[in-house]
Formats: sequence, structure tokens, C-alpha cells
Amino acid sequence: MNKRTVSIYLTLIGALLILIAGWYAASFYNVQADSASFDSSHAYADVQTQVAFGPRIPGSDGHAQIREWMRAELESAGWMVEIQQTERMGHPIYNLIAKRNAEDPQIILGAHYDTRMIADQDPDPAKQIEPVPGANDGASGVAVLLELARSLPDDTLPVWLVFFDAEDNGRIEGWDWILGSRAFAEEIKIAPRAVVIVDMIGDADLNIYLEQNSNVAIRTEIWSTAEKLGYGKQFINQEKYSMEDDHTPFLEAGIPAVDLIDFDYPYWHTTQDTPDKVSAKSLQAVGDTLLNWIVGQSK
Repeated sequence: MNKRTVSIYLTLIGALLILIAGWYAASFYNVQADSASFDSSHAYADVQTQVAFGPRIPGSDGHAQIREWMRAELESAGWMVEIQQTERMGHPIYNLIAKRNAEDPQIILGAHYDTRMIADQDPDPAKQIEPVPGANDGASGVAVLLELARSLPDDTLPVWLVFFDAEDNGRIEGWDWILGSRAFAEEIKIAPRAVVIVDMIGDADLNIYLEQNSNVAIRTEIWSTAEKLGYGKQFINQEKYSMEDDHTPFLEAGIPAVDLIDFDYPYWHTTQDTPDKVSAKSLQAVGDTLLNWIVGQSK
């Protein structure tokens, strides 16, 4: 083989390698561009931001501030935001409804954004009159919905993200549980194929059992998605709790609904429900699962 032949040979190999590299880069870019991704670090930062507002008790400054913050975050992600303003038991209710267009939703994802006014489960009796910070019980669900607003592909089936008010002050005189979601279910007349509530899903030791009242078909789909993604340890395929939560009014109205909740949380309704008890990995498990489940429903 003479020098000229070698030179041509090496040139052809070099050109081929450049073509392969270019094809690989283009393929990689297209995969990255076409794939949605849930950013748990952003979601965890959203937990911290919410807690920094202070207690989000209905009627408080923190409650008003978080509404404006959520609206700004949703609108910056391209969602239209409406506020359902109503009243229950003499208390003003502000439910935030985020949608991408005027179509009725096929899926509603919901979370409550208010926090409990007293830490009545705190082991220290002196702290039981203090408000709950609500890092897991409130902020974690909101954080997952906000990051889904940023990461859901535009071509999914119609989805509404609903942030419910006045969920967390039952067993207090003049109040009851789930006032916001009851108001929504009673006043907003729609018939989605599924409602999925996320509540207390940021626990660093995440154990989401099958909630007994939840729609069996939908929870099976979600748990199957979690298992395929490698989150079988977090989504435990076993019934444990029967919850009255924001999914309850939808079930009562005949709408299929599921509650994603980890009720094995030792800091529930205590002053210790703070961001250090929340894990970005837990937010990732829930966010990934819901993102992939919704995308799968859209195909």
C-alpha cells in the first residue's frame, strides 16, 4: 500500500468518523429535545420557597403571598391561571386552576397549598398552639405540580393543575377538612377521566401505599408506571390507609380519583414538618411517575 493509498484511506475513515459523530450528536439532541424531564432540584427549591413564606393559613399574609407566587410560576411556564373564589363555613376559599387551553380536562392533578394553624400532634405540648411549617404537608404536593407544569409536554391530553385551599384545618372549631376541594367539585361541573391528588409525598423515607378508597384501575396504572421506572420501593403495592383527602369529593361525585399520600410521616401536624425532612429523591419518584403516566395516557 503506497503513501497515496494510505492517505485516501485515512481521509475516508476520518470523514466516516465525522459523519458518525454528527449523527450521534443529532440523535442525542433530538432525544433530549423530545423527552420531558422532571427536575427534582427545582421542585425541592420550591418547597423551601413556600416554607420561607411562613405559615400559609387561610387569611394570613403567607397564604396571600403563595397564591401570587404560584400564579407567577405557572404563567411563566405557559399556563393560564384562574381563581375560583368562593366561601365555605364563612371562610373565603381561593382555589387556583391552571390550564393550557379552553378544553375540559381529561386529567386533573391536585394538591393543597394551605397549612394547618396549630401543630396539635407535636410531642411538645408547648408547641401545639404554634402553626405547622408544612414542608411535606402542603409544600411537597405543590412543588410536584409546579415542576410538572414546567415539564409536561405540550402535546399531552388536556390536563388541569388545581391547587386547593382550606384542606388542612379539620378538628378545629369553625373549620372542617377539604373545604377547597369540596367547593371545586360542587361548583366546577366537569367530568375528567381521572383525578390524582398528591399530598405528603416528599418524606425522605417515602412509602406510598395503595389508598383504600382510590379508584382501582387508575391506581394500578400509576403503580405499574412507578414499578417500570424503578420506584417500586417508594410505591408499595399494598393497601394500608383509608383517607379523607382532596380526592374524596370527586369519588362522591362519581369521578374516578386516586390519592397519593405517605401517611407514615412522624412529623405530621408538628412544628418539625420542615424542609430538611423532605427529599428531592422522593419528589423525583413522584414527579417522574406522574409525568410518564400522563404521557402514556396521551399516546
